[in-house]
Amino acid sequence: MTLNGKNVGFALTGSHCTYEEIWPEVEKLRQDGANVYPIVSETVAKSDTRFGKGAEIVARFSALTGRSVISTIVEAEPLGPAKILDCLVIAPCTGNTCAKLANAITDSAVLMAAKAHLRNGKPVVLAISTNDALGLNAKNLGVLLSTPQIYFVPFGQDNPTEKPRSLVAQMDLIYPTVERALEHRQLQPVLIERQLRRVR
Repeated sequence: MTLNGKNVGFALTGSHCTYEEIWPEVEKLRQDGANVYPIVSETVAKSDTRFGKGAEIVARFSALTGRSVISTIVEAEPLGPAKILDCLVIAPCTGNTCAKLANAITDSAVLMAAKAHLRNGKPVVLAISTNDALGLNAKNLGVLLSTPQIYFVPFGQDNPTEKPRSLVAQMDLIYPTVERALEHRQLQPVLIERQLRRVR
């Protein structure tokens, strides 16, 4: 399947160390003709970290997609009624976002976009990046794995020795995961052996 002409929402949450793996995936979608709608959580928009300033990250995201970034619940809400998106990607998807999504909490632009999109029965793709996926967040991961219309970018332990509860998606598999999700299929295998990722 080609993504040419597809409307893909692409939402960033606060796993700041992962953004450099994300930008090339946004570019792939654009290069193949997808219309990418950028969305960020408040954490992304307003946090200045050692990985970059919030305003700079938002500006880069806007430049990559050619669109203004959706950053508030009010801006995200119309995505549902207008039925704009064919697919919504949340990448990186933090443990905090997983927990709230699994428990129907809607307190950010990203979560509102997901809620609005799911009500239309369309696919949401999660590319997780969380240090506690095999800890307190494991139950939320289980809920989401069994939720209709939610699909996962294949993931694995990124550093079992230093972070034994951490799971991170293989971000360069976002594109094929979106392709399968649009066919209502999960890219397999979901659980993969990841290359060791140093702690940042």
